Amino acid sequence: MKQIYSSPDEIIEGIEDGATILVGGFGLCGIPENVIQALVRKGTKHLTIVSNNCGVDDWGLGLLLEKKQIDKIYASYVGENKEFERQVINGELEVELVPQGTLAERLRAGGAGIPAFYTPAGVGTKIAEGKEVRKFDGREYVLEQAITGDVSIVRAHTGDTYGNLIYRKTAQNFNPMIAAAGKTTIAEVEHLVEAGTLDPHHIHTPGIYVNRMIEAEQENRVERRTVKEA
Repeated sequence: MKQIYSSPDEIIEGIEDGATILVGGFGLCGIPENVIQALVRKGTKHLTIVSNNCGVDDWGLGLLLEKKQIDKIYASYVGENKEFERQVINGELEVELVPQGTLAERLRAGGAGIPAFYTPAGVGTKIAEGKEVRKFDGREYVLEQAITGDVSIVRAHTGDTYGNLIYRKTAQNFNPMIAAAGKTTIAEVEHLVEAGTLDPHHIHTPGIYVNRMIEAEQENRVERRTVKEA
């Protein structure tokens, strides 16, 4: 049985200043929004964040940015956040942009215990500067290191009391890789059920990767609402 918490503020106990935190989600889809808000309330600072993007100005990881709690971020897309842009231009935020597929594979490798791998993505660009480049079958590949973190925080649709997780549709995105790549994994779930309830064939993240769990509602914000004219 996993540790089940009733409060997001309790579940982040032990996350200290300077921690490296891996955060699931893509845009605002599948983000652990309640745990993020708990980190904002706690005021944890000097964080290194690894996530596909950094939320928007008033939601998700954008809330940590607003409070200047992030020192560095690894991300693949940062185009929806004006505060992010301002902090980068003013030298307040360090950013490492990573091709999206490379970011996913660096996280997957970290969870699998693979220290590094070669990829053709980024060869001949700034991405490859200072990195080893080798040829395989006549094609150049750049060496990329795996990513691991002190803490992983993910969002799942359903989890059982053994920590097994199921993500809903596109909310699966980066969550499975991130769940496996942290020393401690916190899972925020929409529905918590008893062990044995879930079909083993449908589980995306086995409970062996999960340390702490909380059942919490999600606001399900949409970045751009598009409607048909009447």
